[in-house]
Amino acid sequence: MNKLEALFDAVIVKPLEESEQMYGSIFIPDAGKDRNEQGTIVAVGPGSEYHGIGFIPTVVKVGEVVVLPTMGFSKLQFEGEDYYIGKEREILAKVNKAGNE
Repeated sequence: MNKLEALFDAVIVKPLEESEQMYGSIFIPDAGKDRNEQGTIVAVGPGSEYHGIGFIPTVVKVGEVVVLPTMGFSKLQFEGEDYYIGKEREILAKVNKAGNE
C-alpha cells in the first residue's frame, strides 16, 4: 500500500466528513458556500531551512484537527481519497477538544 509523505514544511490533511442536510425529501448540497474546511492531519513534513535563521521544525502533529483557509491549500486525490496539501503556516487554527487545552 502506498502512503503519502509530506516534505519540508508541508502538511497533508484529510477533510472531515460533512453531514448532509435534508429538508423533507430534498437534499441540500453544500456546494457554493464559502466557508473554511476542517480536517485531520495525516502527514507533516519535518520543517524547512531558512536563510539567516536556520532549521525551523513543524509544530502541528498527525491526528490534530485543523481549520484550513478557503483558498491556499491544494486539493489532492490519492488512491480514491481526497486530501488537502499546503504549507503549515497557512493553517488558520487547531481545534482543541474540551479539556485538551
